[in-house]
Amino acid sequence: MATTADFRNGMVLEIEGDLWTITYFQHVKPGKGGAFVRTKLKNVLSGAVVDRTFRAGERVSSVRLERRPVSYSYTDGEFYHFMDQESWDLIPVSSEMLGENQLKYLKENMECEGLVHDDNVIAVEIPAFVELEVARTDPGHKGDTAQGATKPATLETGAVVQVPLFVDVGDRLKIDRREDKYLSRVSG
Repeated sequence: MATTADFRNGMVLEIEGDLWTITYFQHVKPGKGGAFVRTKLKNVLSGAVVDRTFRAGERVSSVRLERRPVSYSYTDGEFYHFMDQESWDLIPVSSEMLGENQLKYLKENMECEGLVHDDNVIAVEIPAFVELEVARTDPGHKGDTAQGATKPATLETGAVVQVPLFVDVGDRLKIDRREDKYLSRVSG
């Protein structure tokens, strides 16, 4: 058991049988009345986000999730199958559980992390930074040197990101998938 004084971002709580991750919290001491903690919680399985307020000092059930390496194998149209790198078991994960922001950057054999609770992988997270090849983009025009000018590029997974004008088809790019943002070209 933990109290609201133990709250930190990324902490996982069990509330009414569901697992929730704290994504934001703020201790509030109003001039009148008791102190409380305002939180934003994300459901580990469904991805739903809710706001919840706790009384200061309230006891909550904290959960420790382990992280285990998994790699993406294939999709059968309904589920995305990941292989547990420790037990070699296949783990089916629904597209709703992965979320659209992760799916558009997922590619075969990608190393990911499985969140483990009670010895079962309950969720999968792909890396925050991914390296993907540009499949399609318009050519940069000579003389078009406007500072900060960008163009759309379609990556090998189908995701579209804004890139600088010098990026060409076949370039490998480092992308921050959380913000759909180009970071750099990758050599090699």
